[in-house]
Amino acid sequence: MPSPTRARIAALLALPLPELIFQAQTVHRQHFDPTQVQISTLLSIKTGGCPEDCGYCPQSAGFDAGVPASKLMDIAPVLEAAQRAKDAGAQRFCMGAAWRSPKDHDLDRVAAMVEGVKALGMETCVTLGMLRPDQAARLKSAGLDYYNHNLDTSPEFYGSIITTRTYQDRLDTLAAVRDAGINVCCGGIIGMGEDLDDRAGLLATLADLDPPPESVPINALVAVKGTKLGESAPIDPIDFVRTIAAARISMPKSWVRLSAGREALSDEAQALCFLAGANSIFYGDTLLTTANPAAARDNALFDRLGMTKLS
Repeated sequence: MPSPTRARIAALLALPLPELIFQAQTVHRQHFDPTQVQISTLLSIKTGGCPEDCGYCPQSAGFDAGVPASKLMDIAPVLEAAQRAKDAGAQRFCMGAAWRSPKDHDLDRVAAMVEGVKALGMETCVTLGMLRPDQAARLKSAGLDYYNHNLDTSPEFYGSIITTRTYQDRLDTLAAVRDAGINVCCGGIIGMGEDLDDRAGLLATLADLDPPPESVPINALVAVKGTKLGESAPIDPIDFVRTIAAARISMPKSWVRLSAGREALSDEAQALCFLAGANSIFYGDTLLTTANPAAARDNALFDRLGMTKLS
């Protein structure tokens, strides 16, 4: 038997689109200004060479996707990038490292980056792989605001995408982050071959976390040649909009972010996503190793829609 939350979300995904968007927009307006969008910028501070086998990821050492491995960046250029992001209107600066889990000496450098970004007056987020409770506590002491660790898909479909870490490993990291007093950023990827029940399962798992993630990135698969999922067909934009709407209804107080795959969405599809309750985007030309809409395109779209960046 599916959980009550999963059954409710599956029913939402099956609604006629006008009814689904109406419900999502109604919920959205109860908790957020529907004309404001939170802006985050993501920087890869350590790229490639990851030992994990996530089927979508060009940074996995097991795939030949043309992404060379690099060492952890020095602190100064990271802070310069954060300042540029702030000047362009970003409120939150996110730093990602392609690790299974961070080594303690690397964590010290990341903590220094967090402290430096905080000193610029920005919110901070990192995604570093699996964390022990003591590592989460170290990041909290540095002033970290958010930790990103996605579940990616439903518990049942997960093993088709990743074999080098378990679903429970991911849940354990989320628990360590939450116990340390850090806000949770956790979402998933749509378009990896999962069915509607898997999408409901992902959203139900997120919604049933206590409390649900403060930030929920919803990614559309970017099929990168050389990865396991490199030949996948693009997701139907309407299916993506449905997932956004179901996320908004099931997690009414969370920031729902349009993340990877936005480059392939038309302005009209993005407008539908905002109507469905999305209220956060990644801003900047790249997301780790994949393309993202140029800031000028985003600014033009906001102007057309009469929407503003959250300050």
